[in-house]
Amino acid sequence: MIPLWDNIPRTRWPIITLALIAANSFVFFQEIAAPEATRDQFIMAFSMVPAHTTAFVTGAPVGFAGGILPLFTSMFLHGGWMHLIGNMWFLWIFGDNVEDRVGHIKYLFL
Repeated sequence: MIPLWDNIPRTRWPIITLALIAANSFVFFQEIAAPEATRDQFIMAFSMVPAHTTAFVTGAPVGFAGGILPLFTSMFLHGGWMHLIGNMWFLWIFGDNVEDRVGHIKYLFL
């Protein structure tokens, strides 16, 4: 069952939730607008490759950009329109309530 809305009222405007939706959409549109070769390089540079992350932990030379940075940048990559729409829909429905409960700054770090 797909939720269409929630019935929990919020007391603050969901600034961070809207900013995250805008950032995710912007990155997705940049991704699909890029030529295929550039898109492949973009995805390999910013997606999380488990072998690189574990290599960073074990001491292999993958560097910050290959081991730690993708833990954050991969959150903005989506595999297609339905993936983006589904994630942003759930972020809008549930994220505004979480942001309202914990506050803007804590929510951003969460």
